[in-house]
Amino acid sequence: MMSRTVGELVAERPGRSRIFQSHGIDFCCQGGRTLEEACERKSVAAQAMLGELAAEAAGPAERLANPAELPVHELCAYIVETHHGYLRRELPRLRAMAQRVAQVHGGHTPSLVEVFQTYVAMDDELTSHMLKEEQILFPAITALSRGERACMPLDGPIACMLHEHDAAGQALARMRELTHGFQAPAEACNTYRALFAGLLELENDLHRHIHLENSVVFPAAQAMVTAA
Repeated sequence: MMSRTVGELVAERPGRSRIFQSHGIDFCCQGGRTLEEACERKSVAAQAMLGELAAEAAGPAERLANPAELPVHELCAYIVETHHGYLRRELPRLRAMAQRVAQVHGGHTPSLVEVFQTYVAMDDELTSHMLKEEQILFPAITALSRGERACMPLDGPIACMLHEHDAAGQALARMRELTHGFQAPAEACNTYRALFAGLLELENDLHRHIHLENSVVFPAAQAMVTAA
């Protein structure tokens, strides 16, 4: 198991993501690392990790279906409906709160201004990113999945999406650093607390979202191109 990638392990059993998250192991943007490499980078003992994974596997079956098992065209539709839909609802709400918190509290906590600036750049790129997937890349992948010919080469668009996923991951990591793990101070107002709670939820959803694309959709698309 140590030679398998973190992304493969989560695609096989999504509940493993909780274990990796508890150790700060990135299973989405860095999902191509082997479990051994990921453990070494986070100084996690291999035997301890294997024990946690074994305990998770011995637990009850997950109640929710694993979206990674869907046919790739259905998985693309699932990502648009579930994860893109979530982003379109949440991004404007969090942007407004981040701006308000930066305006009110940024004078004595300058890091909140950087949180807002980092968030805005990520928001803008994600909005453009979703359109490119929905209008260009996913339709081409869906055509391949249905036995049709892709209307264009996929290497370039997939490389672009991977790069943008990395940028989103870096933005999330920076905001986590600036907010001490999205922990609001004791004296924080309700908007301040709601912002940090929302950013934590956004991080969790984006990790699942990016993982499905990087570790499942894009490898499947590239395999179909090779087989064609």
